[in-house]
Amino acid sequence: MPIVAQSTETTDWVSRFADEVIEESERRAPGKPVVVASGLSPSGPIHLGNLREVMTPHLVADEIRRRGHQVRHLISWDDYDRYRKVPKGIAGVDEEAWAEHIGKPLTSVPAPKGSAHPNWAEHFKAAMTESLAELGVEFDGISQTEQYTSGVYREQILHAMRHRGDIDAILDQYRTKKTPAKKQQQKPVDEAELEAAEGSGAAAEDDGSSGSAGYFPYKPYCGNCEKDLTTVTSYDDDSTELTYACTACGFSETVRLNEFNRGKLVWKVDWPMRWAHEGVIFEPSGVDHSSPGSSFQVGGQIVGIFGGKQPIGPMYAFVGISGMAKMSSSRGGVPTPADALKIMEPQLLRWLYARRRPNQSFKIAFDQEIQRLYDEWDRLDAKVADGSALPADAAAHARAVRTASGELPRTPRPLPYRTLASVADITAGHEDQALRILSELDPADPLASLDEARPRYDKAEAWINTHVPADQRTIVRREPDAELLKSLDEQARQSLRLLLDGLADHWSLDGLTHLVYGVPKVQAGFSADATPKELPPEIKTAQRSFFALLYHLLVGRDTGPRLPTLLLAVGQDRVRSLLGE
Repeated sequence: MPIVAQSTETTDWVSRFADEVIEESERRAPGKPVVVASGLSPSGPIHLGNLREVMTPHLVADEIRRRGHQVRHLISWDDYDRYRKVPKGIAGVDEEAWAEHIGKPLTSVPAPKGSAHPNWAEHFKAAMTESLAELGVEFDGISQTEQYTSGVYREQILHAMRHRGDIDAILDQYRTKKTPAKKQQQKPVDEAELEAAEGSGAAAEDDGSSGSAGYFPYKPYCGNCEKDLTTVTSYDDDSTELTYACTACGFSETVRLNEFNRGKLVWKVDWPMRWAHEGVIFEPSGVDHSSPGSSFQVGGQIVGIFGGKQPIGPMYAFVGISGMAKMSSSRGGVPTPADALKIMEPQLLRWLYARRRPNQSFKIAFDQEIQRLYDEWDRLDAKVADGSALPADAAAHARAVRTASGELPRTPRPLPYRTLASVADITAGHEDQALRILSELDPADPLASLDEARPRYDKAEAWINTHVPADQRTIVRREPDAELLKSLDEQARQSLRLLLDGLADHWSLDGLTHLVYGVPKVQAGFSADATPKELPPEIKTAQRSFFALLYHLLVGRDTGPRLPTLLLAVGQDRVRSLLGE
């Protein structure tokens, strides 16, 4: 039986939306499960910007579940959309060969070579489904290919065709208006986000086909070449006979629409039709669907033709990415949830989406910033544990670590990410050495197995191996730098002696931190325990010089991993040798 977690306090955006959605659901469909929805187009890698399309309703749905209500989170896979273009940088895809499939449904396009999946859409759906499972997202998936080709929407299609004049009149209100100037975003729009938005069915489809035969909100896929480059040339409401011609291959045919399942409603009609069909109460949309004249605004009027109402639909802002230069060359600059989950635990990724309101943009770090984010997360974790976290912060934390079904798996000993990354860097995959170092971090409670530090250790190791350039990796000197040691003045020699004399008694992470920061204080005549407020500004300068000296002697650079971690990693005997003892 699922665990029904306690509701969080009404202090964050999730709770406020949950209040509104529950109230609206009771008004529209009393006694029925609350329905929230997301839509994803598997036209290529489903990226971290798309993940907000899922996480926003997921968090709201999960809060509703915590309160004991039944709720369905629908994810509509827009796999019956047309294949618009060949994404760049996809392994196993020859751009020229796959361009031949442009215009076909995504489920009729071959998967990349080497894929275990039957078609293009299933290939990209599978990666996203796996990531959502790791993130603890429960959902009911709906394949639009299955819906359309099995005739589920047949009555809705016939209804739309009967009311095509009404639909055309609504759309015409916006066709005659000039496109308003776009408002300046808080931050520049991520190029990958724009590229992916262009590839989504929502952004790509037009309003329908208009010609001498009139307006039609339905587009058949060609019975010969399977492409949607077709034009409806006639339609009879009574018999439902529809004739179309394909401009790609010249094929034409007449079909009965009440028996025909090889086509779909155009996007601006399809989306509101689904709202009505599924009874959707809550569905967010990106800024590209929320501007004046966009599909969400127009859909709010068209949905009434199908007897439905527009969902509560907050606009969500773009998700930025930092530190993806390496991936840009191989993946076209479109990082996915799977990419993020290789280097961070699900709790951290959930927290990034939970702590910001949907209309607030934020960045996901693949560079050094990930270490700062993890430090911030660990501080919050400690505050929650001792009860000092602010209510909104505690709510975001609760949504990150557990769902209504229970707590997400977590690392038993969550050691600092930056420490784990440094150890993984220095040991270069030697697990016995990594365990030796990590077991010395806290001699009073030594780590018995690397499994205690997993999966966080594995995430940090993956980050080091995939996102830290080779010239920034740490390579410990094999031999002492005799020339540098010989050139040192008496003060520098004394600082090394103070450090070496204290190594044995301070051989732990906290002890070495106290020691390396304390040496310049003692040299200046202060206590090693003196606080920054008790010290003159020049002590900081002396500490920086001391640290730079140690880095040069140990790794031949001005900087490197945190010195206490580096010293532990190198080991006492080797430290003594490299520092000239």
